[in-house]
Amino acid sequence: MARTDGPRELPAALLTDPDMVNACRTRDFSTIFALVRRRAGIYPSRVAALCDMTPSRVGEIIAGRRKLAHIDVIERVADGLRIPGAMLGLAQRPWEIPPWATVTEPDPQPQAAPTVAPAAPTAELDTILHLVDAGDVTRSTLTAIQSAIEDYWKRDDQHGGAALRPAVVGHLRYAQQLIDGTREGPLRRGLIALAAELARMAGWAYFDARQYSTARTYFTQALHLAQNLGDRQFVANVLSCMSLQATYEGDAGEAAALARAAQDTARATEAPELVMAMLHMREAFAHATLRAADDCHRALARSHAEFQRADTANAPQWVRYFDETKLIVDTGIARAQLGEHRQAEPLIAEGLRRENRDQQRGRAFHAFWLATTQLHNGALDRACSTAGLALDLATNVDSPRIAGHVREFHARLATSAREAPVIAFEAKMRAAYA
Repeated sequence: MARTDGPRELPAALLTDPDMVNACRTRDFSTIFALVRRRAGIYPSRVAALCDMTPSRVGEIIAGRRKLAHIDVIERVADGLRIPGAMLGLAQRPWEIPPWATVTEPDPQPQAAPTVAPAAPTAELDTILHLVDAGDVTRSTLTAIQSAIEDYWKRDDQHGGAALRPAVVGHLRYAQQLIDGTREGPLRRGLIALAAELARMAGWAYFDARQYSTARTYFTQALHLAQNLGDRQFVANVLSCMSLQATYEGDAGEAAALARAAQDTARATEAPELVMAMLHMREAFAHATLRAADDCHRALARSHAEFQRADTANAPQWVRYFDETKLIVDTGIARAQLGEHRQAEPLIAEGLRRENRDQQRGRAFHAFWLATTQLHNGALDRACSTAGLALDLATNVDSPRIAGHVREFHARLATSAREAPVIAFEAKMRAAYA
């Protein structure tokens, strides 16, 4: 826990200063800590104490030798320095709730008994009622849950996962209750497989919301379920999700290790080629983040080779999203992460051209990467136009991860703030988030 025995808040002038606002938006903690020292008189040793960090770590961050990526550490900084959560892309912090918003018991007043609507069942009561009412699990039960999962994934890609999280988590709890009441056999194994997929989906939804600690909890649950089932390919699938999250959290070394562990797990399974193609791509992302060009290109070559050998009809359903379009666009993104922007741009553009228009979040993500490569290639006008497409798509899906990427692109335009394409894009940003 971050200590809160220091200044209760930063000066309002600092919190509204454009440099501070921009540094928080981009999570530039080197600038944040420097401004806190210069403008609020809070020195690095005090920052370390307030944020439950070591002074040496704070010093490395100020010097630019270390980045902060783990969400729990960012939350400690927000709480320790009293930076409003919204400034750092976090949920509202508990200390931001004003005292007058606290609900207190009113003084007893004689009054007529109100008409009370029947209360919704609590989680515990819901469980009891389910146990009383539960019938035998049949093959139709499994088919119904599988259909729901497919619908969840479709809606997740079209609209984002925020609104789906309660339904997915509730469905996971329901599947676990069915497992507990079903004897050993094919139906119970089928329920465990469905619960593993629901847990992975819950992890993905929280990952997309940048709630990484909660995402890791659900990914771990999915991993245990798949291991208990002995489904090595699905174990590899979950490890690949954890690899991608590690890349986002700034631990590319761990991401590469998880991707290789996933490959080792899936290699000896039946019809593994498409799974292996996806896993080599995840490893390529990690190497690209590390700027290890040779390792990245080797992983890309292996991904393409496995894809050419793949029999999609016999591949697991969950990996069939990794089609030729996805192979092309992911190759472009990996090369963009390496800094090979001229080679990356046509690949990402081709993937975006081919992509299903209903996949709004995926298209927003790929438009962000295309805009990034165009910006690096000196095409400011095209980059801002493509970023406008990413913004349009991002406003149609509830995905903090994608919204964060759009803000990241916007921050890169600071050096060209007076150019007409940038001014137009900023106006579009203001209108979108007004």
